[in-house]
Amino acid sequence: MQTSNMPKTVYRFGDGVYINLTNRCPNLCAFCIKTKWKMDFHGNNLNLAGNEPSAGEVAAALEAELKKAPFKEVVFCGYGEPTMRLDVLLFIAQTLKGWMAQAKFPPFKIRLNTNGLGNLINHKNIVPELVKVVDFVNISLNAQDAETWKKIVRPAEGYEDGFDAVRDFIRLCAAAGFERVVASCVDQTGADPEAVKKVAEADGAIFYLRSFLDAQD
Repeated sequence: MQTSNMPKTVYRFGDGVYINLTNRCPNLCAFCIKTKWKMDFHGNNLNLAGNEPSAGEVAAALEAELKKAPFKEVVFCGYGEPTMRLDVLLFIAQTLKGWMAQAKFPPFKIRLNTNGLGNLINHKNIVPELVKVVDFVNISLNAQDAETWKKIVRPAEGYEDGFDAVRDFIRLCAAAGFERVVASCVDQTGADPEAVKKVAEADGAIFYLRSFLDAQD
């Protein structure tokens, strides 16, 4: 896939409006589509090329997009890990909650798609802040044990022991009161889906098996 359009901070897919905060991520997952798809997602250029949008720019782009057509949810999910820009994520989510309180748009849900390393990235427990402004959390678990996780996720230096951090994050989210906590695994990557399901459910999450190169979530 190729695209020549300007980089998108906000884009649509299905019933959702998606927010592309950053292209940075501490993982280089074997199944990640951003390289294979040349930073394109269904005709949307998500290559920020290092020019990450400010909170104000995201809010302006988001407000303009939300006015265009109906939607059911707003999702923090681009070609990067949203919690690497936690302050902007929280500001935008709070802004969205404010718009809902003002009935500026029909009711919608706020979802975060994350690799589950947000506490390691930010050196603190970020769940208490997230649960105030996010409804659904989808966490990429991707493996049933630490060894398999390292092979599939290929974490950067400093995140090699991240599997335990991801599980801790799932447990914290499950206990925090989000409307829905999902832990996912991508099929055909070397993980054992049934074993991953057991881990996800033991930690209090709903399990979701994604097809390889799934573009849906």
